[in-house]
Amino acid sequence: MATASGLKGNIFKRIVSFYVEGFRNMKEGRSLWVIILIKLFIMFAVLKAFFFPNFLKQHAGSDSAAKSQYVQQELIRRGVTP
Repeated sequence: MATASGLKGNIFKRIVSFYVEGFRNMKEGRSLWVIILIKLFIMFAVLKAFFFPNFLKQHAGSDSAAKSQYVQQELIRRGVTP
């Protein structure tokens, strides 16, 4: 029987092995995972590019000091304490 410290050392390996074997034996699941990954790519890469412009860059430019100044002024203007 394994000791408690031996189980703690092997727990990570056992978890990884569990998932690796599960994905290796998958048939229909692979196509579902491909669909999920494609949907995630569309949501985060494509939609971000079209619907979420870089607001800070538009208002403050690309200089980090200007960005800091803009954020500071907006926090003061809106009454939020930093």
